[in-house]
Amino acid sequence: MKVVLKQQVKGLGKAGDIVNVSDGYAQNYLIPRGLATQATTGTLKDLEQKKAAARRREEKELAEAGEIARQLSSKTIALKAKAGEKGHLYGSITSKDIADAVLEQAGLKVDRKKIELPEPIRELGEHKVVARIYPGVEAKFSVSVEEA
Repeated sequence: MKVVLKQQVKGLGKAGDIVNVSDGYAQNYLIPRGLATQATTGTLKDLEQKKAAARRREEKELAEAGEIARQLSSKTIALKAKAGEKGHLYGSITSKDIADAVLEQAGLKVDRKKIELPEPIRELGEHKVVARIYPGVEAKFSVSVEEA
């Protein structure tokens, strides 16, 4: 019997897969527990529509991420911080500070968790920062730290 899996089933497949199983396994285990439905023309058509919608949504998100990365790559974000002698900051600039500054100065919303800093910025000057906007899409931009 052919069934469409609703959830991942260990040793069988993941959600959305069409698998061929024995009639007893399908009728006594998979279908009653809500793990699968019988593969009819209607369920196959519905599954195809869901996959097409997911592809369109993913393409749209990828295009938006590419646009954000393009806009952000041409920017230099300026931050002000108190510094002591020799240009050492009295604190540090974190990814949250950078994300807030990007929103304020460039009007782009970037999640702080997607901004990669090997370590917090603790000195004045210009620093290169990478933001991984979407899988496979990253923006490299500069952060200029000036004395307040």
